[in-house]
This record gives sequence, structure tokens and C-alpha cells, in this order.
Amino acid sequence: MINRIDIKPFRYSPNVETIEPDEPETARALAETMLSISEQTYANSGHAIRSVHAKSHGLLEARLEVLEDLPPEYAQGLFAEPGAYGAVLRLSTTPGDILHDSVSTPRGMAIKIMDVAGSRLPGSENSRSQDFILVNGKEFNSPSGKAFLKNLKMLAATTDRMEGAKELLSKAFRGVEAALEAVGRESATLKSMGGNPPTHILGESFFGQLPLRYGDYIAKIAVVPASDNLTALKNITVDTSNDHDAIRHATDDFFEDQTAVWHLQVQLCADLESMPVESVEAWDENKSPFVTVARITAGPQTAWSEERSQTADDGMHFSPWNGLVVHQPLGSIMRLRKLAYQRSAAFRSQRNQTPVTEPMTCPFEHGAAASAGQSSQVARH
Repeated sequence: MINRIDIKPFRYSPNVETIEPDEPETARALAETMLSISEQTYANSGHAIRSVHAKSHGLLEARLEVLEDLPPEYAQGLFAEPGAYGAVLRLSTTPGDILHDSVSTPRGMAIKIMDVAGSRLPGSENSRSQDFILVNGKEFNSPSGKAFLKNLKMLAATTDRMEGAKELLSKAFRGVEAALEAVGRESATLKSMGGNPPTHILGESFFGQLPLRYGDYIAKIAVVPASDNLTALKNITVDTSNDHDAIRHATDDFFEDQTAVWHLQVQLCADLESMPVESVEAWDENKSPFVTVARITAGPQTAWSEERSQTADDGMHFSPWNGLVVHQPLGSIMRLRKLAYQRSAAFRSQRNQTPVTEPMTCPFEHGAAASAGQSSQVARH
């Protein structure tokens, strides 16, 4: 049982969004720019990878448990009833090319929750999963859709080029970012360009950054370390200087014999004036704190393998638009990303040996993860 939170959440209605007249053109330009990244890496490697978050560091079989006795305003959508779901977690870093881990960019977590019942978002009618996409920062790195497109074009221009220069720049940007954080500030832009501290990915907290519908309300989501072995890794650095895949190896070492527990949390929108939908700024946690609504558990397992990579990196797609109507993504940037996610998945599916499909249950080999109580079936109450 959690304590009731003293907040009156703002109710969702379609008019909370403000749609700009040229959004379709911006969406097409964004999708084309992202595809240009995939086309460049495909031309150089012969293998199609994601336009962003191309490099995975952990591909995990997990279990999500919705907590009992949630207050009504938090018992919404997928989280309306207590129950357990199978899930897949994909841990990654942001670039669209596969870089040495010494180029330290933001970390991401994508979650696919299996066998979810309910009315589907348009375009995801053939799926029965709910996806959430998160990164280790509370604010999106571009203030608007057009700024996002501009930044993406600059990223596309450097894709698969000058890795040595990127390593040197990353080291310099990390120094500047460390100086900012020493005085209580941070820069999402610097982090996105390689200035992210070289931290252990399992010690990170992850944030959806952008709002979504939360049943009758509006929310942002987060996933934060809960078990002691994860919280102990907060701000712990990983030596990436001599290991191309240091983050992946650190993740694999952890899951050889340990179980990880995260809390999935929700921050409800209290009012649109101070917590606007069409904004990328973090919402005031004094007005509305993050509240735990579910628990995610991943037991000991092979955290990354070529087989898992073929299954998940090639054969799965994660998109905030794959899910339930009651968790519709909100805001301009969320709307603009929809087409890009669709085209990126189609690009990989058409070129790789493993087509992109939507699994009904966790597609990984079952092993020690079962010791964490893993189940691909929903326990409904």
C-alpha cells in the first residue's frame, strides 16, 4: 500500500494538444533524416540497424508487476488492476552508428510489456504489447520539433565518420559536463554529443521525458533503480578506454548471478500552465512527485548474446506508438516521431535476415531468469 498523494490531476481531453499546421512536413523530413542515418550505416556494413539507439548493451527477459492498492488516480490504463506481465528490456546508447563506448552518450531503456489487453493505438492493432521509451535524463535534448530536426541533421552528417575525433570530443565534452554538474547544472545537448558521464548503465534512472495519456489523466513515466545492487551503481564509472563494448560487458557481468529490481513510476500532470504537454521541460516534482505504480524484475541470465541481438536488435521494434489508446503519446515531438519509428522498423525488416515482428511472449531462451518469477502470461485479478 502506498500513501495517498495530495494532488488533483488534470484530466485528459484531446484539446490538450496544439497541432501545428506544418507538422506533416516536419514529420516527413524527420523520418527522411533518420533513414539517411540507417542508409549510411547499411551502405558501410551491409547490415541494417536503428537510426538512433543502434547499439544495445543489455537485452533482458523481465517481469513487470503492477502494485496492489494504488490510489484511483494512479490505477489507470495498464496499471488499473494488479497483475504480472512478461517484458523485454533493451538497454542502449543513443547514436545511430555502433561506436566505441569511450564515445559516452546518453543511455536508454526501451520496455516491451507482453500480452496487454485493451483498445490499440492506430497502427498497432496487430500487436498485444505496450512499449515505453526512456533515457537517462529528465528533459528532451531539443526544445521543439524543428529544433529536433535541425539537431538530427547535424548528427546525420557525422554518422559513421571520424570515430577517433568523436572519442576526443567526447572526452572534452565530459569535462565540461562534469564542471556544470559540480555546480548543480547539466546540459542535455552536451550529453547527447558525447558528454554523458561514463557511468554504469544499471545505476541510471530513466525518464520518458515527454508526456503521454495515463487513462483519465496525463503523465510522464520513469524507471528508477530499487534493489540495493542497482542503487550501489549510481554514479559508478565504467572504464571504457580499452574496451569497445565495456558497458555491455559490465551489464553481462552483473546478470551472471544477480537479480535487478526497478520501480516504474508516474508523475501526473497537475495543471497545463505549469506542466504543459507541448513542452520538453521537466515538470515540477514539488507539485507532482513521481509515484511507484509497478515493479520490474530481471533475474540472472545472459544479458547480451549474438542470438539475443538477432532476435531483439534485428527482429523487434520499440515505439511509444505501439500500445494502448489509454497511453497515447502526447505533444508535438511525440507526434513527429511516429512516422520515423515506422520507417526505421520497415527499413530493417526489408534488409535483414530476421524480419521485424511483434512477439506475443518473451522471445528469448528461458533460463535462469525464471528464478525471478518470470512469466509471459498475465495474472489478472
